[in-house]
Amino acid sequence: MLDGILAGLSTAVMPTNLMMVMIGCFVGTFIGMLPGLGPISAIALMIPISYGLDPASGLILMAGVYYGAVFGGSTSSILINAPGCSSTVVTAFDGYPMAKKGQAGKALALAAYSSFTGGTLSAIMLLVAAPALASVSLSFQSSDYFALMLLGLSAVAAFAGKGLVVKAWMMTVLGLMLSTVGIDKGVGVERFTFGLTDLMDGFSFLLLAMATFALGETLMGVLKPAKDTRDEESQKLDELGSMKVTKEEVKEVAPVAVRSSILGFFTGVLPGAGATIAAFLSYGMERNIAPKEKREEFGKGSIRGLVAPESANNAASSGSFVPLLTLGIPGSGTTAIMLGALIAYGIQPGPRLFVDHPDIFWSVIISMYFGNIVLVILNLPLIPYIAKLLMIPRTVLLPMILFFSITGVYLVSFNTVDVFIMLAVAIGAIGLRLANFPLAPLLLGFILGGLMEENLRRALMISDGELSFLWERPITLSFTALAVVVLLAPVFMALWKKIKPAPTVENVKP
Repeated sequence: MLDGILAGLSTAVMPTNLMMVMIGCFVGTFIGMLPGLGPISAIALMIPISYGLDPASGLILMAGVYYGAVFGGSTSSILINAPGCSSTVVTAFDGYPMAKKGQAGKALALAAYSSFTGGTLSAIMLLVAAPALASVSLSFQSSDYFALMLLGLSAVAAFAGKGLVVKAWMMTVLGLMLSTVGIDKGVGVERFTFGLTDLMDGFSFLLLAMATFALGETLMGVLKPAKDTRDEESQKLDELGSMKVTKEEVKEVAPVAVRSSILGFFTGVLPGAGATIAAFLSYGMERNIAPKEKREEFGKGSIRGLVAPESANNAASSGSFVPLLTLGIPGSGTTAIMLGALIAYGIQPGPRLFVDHPDIFWSVIISMYFGNIVLVILNLPLIPYIAKLLMIPRTVLLPMILFFSITGVYLVSFNTVDVFIMLAVAIGAIGLRLANFPLAPLLLGFILGGLMEENLRRALMISDGELSFLWERPITLSFTALAVVVLLAPVFMALWKKIKPAPTVENVKP
């Protein structure tokens, strides 16, 4: 193993491969900033270029594009509430409110630091434990995955404001319902398509995310035109470019970044989980364990709520290379494209890859660390200029967001019907928002719905239709028990507040 790591290091530090890291990070960051494109589009654009390179250089280039796009996707989420890719949707929950407060520079700087932390920690964990983690991910069965998805759904209270837990559950159920539209992958039967061929593939996550956040925010801006705030904005020009993070803030978010990086990495290791689920899980975990006064800041510009998903999604991006390189199983659409590129090079990923091609295996992993350094050096000097995007007049900014939203969704499927569906969903989202329904649980339910259904079907087939699979395996039982505890926690807390006696004059100390 040591010989393989040294061979990978010598390959990664070659001038050509270092240049590939820099090019990949730059291209990925730029494409990631454009709402709707994301890492899949970025890597697809790089494939024709990578065919002219040797396998190690080509994979290093595509890996750089991958985590560069995830890194850059946070920019549009923070500044204009238009997620660059699905894994940065959660970043918008607190990043955009920070930008509206005049803290765009700080938000972008925190995103850069936490992305670097997540990427670095995951690269180190990947270097140390990649072969061992392959066997761990293989031990997960369908019942374990289903229980893990239950645990993810149980954290829905994290995306609800005070007194909105029931509404959050309702939106989660709506998201689960939307995930069932299309052809049933298990039996090949159409469901809820109403005879429309355009609905046979179901809704895309990007469509829902852009409709509920980017397009919804734009239409809300049209419905509720803001007062002339140019004077206020001009007073905040200095704050917009400020990237200063105080020592107190560093002490507050450092444990958050470490915890979220570890959670994100292990979520990324599981085939099919990916950076988006990692971001949602880390956000929910951090809100649930935060002190009461900090918990109430989530969704209103919490630095914890920004750092958690940014650390997790970058760590998960590195973690997703474990099933790809060691098992030959793509954990996401992005790694599926990279799997195709590997096979095109004549290299079969799997348990023998780090034995037969150690230079390729370890050079890709080592290049991730170099890539994270490049991303920080590349992005931090540009933050003061990027933050000035907020200074664009609303009359120009809103049409730009509308253009990028519609173009991004159209470029995914090249189907005009998707654009009309997005407009319909955006109008519905505005109605839900005016009725004070949280929209994040809808996306969470939609993401987990398909995975839950698929793994539930497999688990029921193995257990002959019995629900006993929920407690037969220790891992499944642990996840299920945690899900029940987290799900019922808001109910028990509400009951405790009612039962808890109010302080009286006698028991209050002078």
